[in-house]
Amino acid sequence: MNQANHTRYVILLHKNDQETSLDTIFRHVEHLRKLDAEGTLVLCGPFTDHAGGMVVVNAANKEEAEKIAKADPFVVEGVRTYEVRTWLLACAENNYLS
Repeated sequence: MNQANHTRYVILLHKNDQETSLDTIFRHVEHLRKLDAEGTLVLCGPFTDHAGGMVVVNAANKEEAEKIAKADPFVVEGVRTYEVRTWLLACAENNYLS
């Protein structure tokens, strides 16, 4: 099994105490749309407890995923901190990693 074909990067966006303006939210959504148009975005969304959100991306390596995270307007404008985690996608193609 070639794990590289199934490696994704999870960007966890952690909310802080700073208010998030509507303009910042719109810029964040545009950032996600750009990633989607490039084929980089796998999935994304906020957590229902309002503590932040998650963005899953295809990237060549963790350093590239870090660059993507640092370019997010939420991070640039300081309304979220981030954590990048490496994730293996379990699917039928790789027998669910068994």
